[in-house]
Amino acid sequence: MPNYRADRMSEDIQRELSALLREMKDPRLHDGIISIVRCDMAHDLSFCRVYISSMKGLPTAKNAVKALSKAQGFIRRELGTRLKLRYAPALAFEATDSIEYSAGISKILMDIEKKQKEKNNSQEDINDEDTDA
Repeated sequence: MPNYRADRMSEDIQRELSALLREMKDPRLHDGIISIVRCDMAHDLSFCRVYISSMKGLPTAKNAVKALSKAQGFIRRELGTRLKLRYAPALAFEATDSIEYSAGISKILMDIEKKQKEKNNSQEDINDEDTDA
């Protein structure tokens, strides 16, 4: 049986955590662009694993995870009040390099596209020379 409530709750937690990140004053959270990539909620809504990523790479994300782990009680209380939950889920933060990985893939695809355009332009030049002769 699908558990739609857990999916909705994880989306709500991700949205509210993003807002909390902007409000928190810890300098480790403002070192680079910190993003919440995904939230995985347990089916009984008692536990949530939050994946954090940074544009500057994995070390920055790990520093953000340390800061968020220190403020876990505050974050849990704020989530409970903002989402009007009777029991706020326990949170576990994990660093991931998914943004950096995605940026690398995007760069590779842009390079391939650039090479493809150069190849097409050179083919057009060769075809123009053949039609002139």
